[in-house]
Amino acid sequence: MPVTTEDTGDFKKSMGLWQLVALSLGGLVGAGVFSLAGVVANEVSGPAVLISFLIAIIASGAAGLCYAEFAGMVPKAGSAYTYSYVALGEIIGFMIGWDLLLEYTAIVSVVAIAVSGYLNYITHYIGFDLPTWALGAPGTGAGHKVDLFAMVLCLLLAFLLSRGTRESARVQTGLVILKMVIVAVVVIAGAFHIKAGNYTPFFPFGVGSAVSGAALAFFAVYGYDAMSAAAEESKDGKKLLPKAILISLGIASVVYLLVCLVIVGMVNYTEITVASPFSSAFDTVGMGILGLVIAVGAVVGVTTSAFANMLAVTRVGFAMSRDGLLPSYFGKNSARRKVPTRVIWPVGILSAVIAGFLPIREAAELTNVGILMAFIVVAVGVMQLRRTRPDAERAFRTPWVPVVPLIGIGFSLWLISHLDVVTWLRFIAWLLLGLALYVGFGYRNSKLNETAS
Repeated sequence: MPVTTEDTGDFKKSMGLWQLVALSLGGLVGAGVFSLAGVVANEVSGPAVLISFLIAIIASGAAGLCYAEFAGMVPKAGSAYTYSYVALGEIIGFMIGWDLLLEYTAIVSVVAIAVSGYLNYITHYIGFDLPTWALGAPGTGAGHKVDLFAMVLCLLLAFLLSRGTRESARVQTGLVILKMVIVAVVVIAGAFHIKAGNYTPFFPFGVGSAVSGAALAFFAVYGYDAMSAAAEESKDGKKLLPKAILISLGIASVVYLLVCLVIVGMVNYTEITVASPFSSAFDTVGMGILGLVIAVGAVVGVTTSAFANMLAVTRVGFAMSRDGLLPSYFGKNSARRKVPTRVIWPVGILSAVIAGFLPIREAAELTNVGILMAFIVVAVGVMQLRRTRPDAERAFRTPWVPVVPLIGIGFSLWLISHLDVVTWLRFIAWLLLGLALYVGFGYRNSKLNETAS
């Protein structure tokens, strides 16, 4: 067993239920609404983006119930890393944690790229354009060299997180409220401009494209796991975390289905502008001013998704270092701010590099295989602990075990099988690097092995 399943007091306990819900919604309702739904519709699924998101939501929901059970049992920082460590042992825990370090960092980059698209839309609308070389990553347009806005955003988020949990959580909650208001405006205003003809053909790329789209859309619907990484900063993690997961997942599911219905109803999927789908859609129907308002709101709102995931990756890195699996230098909080600044800044710089030089689709696909693997491990962990520790205290119990975990595992495997070979090769290379690190460093320095000896 790991060192402990209780929190260690390394963080200030400053987040209540609705701050946790806001943090979760910050991760759940972000780039998926303002950018990725348009990407999936335009490039992969067409109007069947509705089915893509429905599949992704079902898979995420089954996994979310498993996360809720673990969150109530193990109120420690680290999310799936900690859960798999507790249920399945150190080596599995390390590999999932190592996986999450890359996945969460890449998510931050994807969201930053999405924000950049809307910032470019805003600056162009008011008559100011960045130089061509600063408008996007190589391969995203003629003369593009780097996505400057995306890089700057990643560094700004690192600065905000370094200021402390209470301060950054307040900013996050305010931005999430603003974001949800804007999403409501998008759905209501857009509904008046839906044309039934835009829904046909429903499967322009074939029925299989809906599944391929789900594998990409899944990126948008698992933000609750980022929130669970902040367990030690909750006022009562055992009770509040399961509630926050379920509430936020329910809200996000409704939001995504409505958003998909509106975006492909307003504009033919072939005419969706990937960089700024909704702003461009309202431009098309003669509501450019509203499009500008949405773009401003998207910049503010989508930023919350990057915030949630950057918070998550820093807590995973901190937890792994505290357990001895990464250098202990990263396992110490700032004495003044009580946040892991030694992890925050390296993550901020790495995410900025990814955001600056990778197109959004490649970065998004890079995130999904690892998160899906984490979901599989968490679901297996729930079934394992039901067998080995049936009497352990559980603030929330996943219903219909093993059916629900098996549904989550089955959907995750199905979605994984539809990811590109290149994505798999990158993932395998990262895991091999992690395995080498574990053999060369983590195993020898593990706190668990120190305790055992």
